[in-house]
Amino acid sequence: MDMTSLKEMVDTLSAEGYIHTERVKEAMLSIDRRDFIDELLSNEPYVDTPLYIGEGQTISAPHMVAIMLELSEINETSKILEIGTGSGYNAALLSFLANRGAVFTIETNRVIYNRAVLNLSKCKYAKNVVTLLGDGSQGYEKNSPYDRIVVTCAVPSVPEPLINQLSDNGRMVIPVGSMDYQRLYLIEKNSNKIKKSIMADVIFVPLIGKFGFK
Repeated sequence: MDMTSLKEMVDTLSAEGYIHTERVKEAMLSIDRRDFIDELLSNEPYVDTPLYIGEGQTISAPHMVAIMLELSEINETSKILEIGTGSGYNAALLSFLANRGAVFTIETNRVIYNRAVLNLSKCKYAKNVVTLLGDGSQGYEKNSPYDRIVVTCAVPSVPEPLINQLSDNGRMVIPVGSMDYQRLYLIEKNSNKIKKSIMADVIFVPLIGKFGFK
């Protein structure tokens, strides 16, 4: 569906049930998707579809961003690991929601990483974001465990390092499957027991790395 303003985009996502908490709605109204998209690549920042951001990567459709934010159930003090920085849009939203916590976001592509760093430096709500260049499939053990892990690219199976780096009572949202088609999983860790729930059928770009695609 074509949408011409940020408010229209958020109102539509709310009406369709993708956004159902005020916190996520406030975050998506405060962080403008337009600021994370190169106008040379798209002049339709509010369309509900993935958009190309270069280097074979995309920014997720707004409804998918909303789904993942709602599933993550982020609170103000959450420590979050994001795998796949992309444009930086999702990291900014995570930062808004965890405004007294911290967001560590990892990107494997240097060109995309540099653009994301620039985008995030211009966002007043992204002051607690730490950007990292590296293999996100291995997570970031240095600052683990994480209350929430959000993976914005597809993996063939859930990387063991990410399970290990998830805190007790933690939640991970991750697309798992082939390079062409995946299912979005919600993974919950309680008393070191892992519960996996399939939430949706999805298509994400692949995560390249040791525990991703080769």
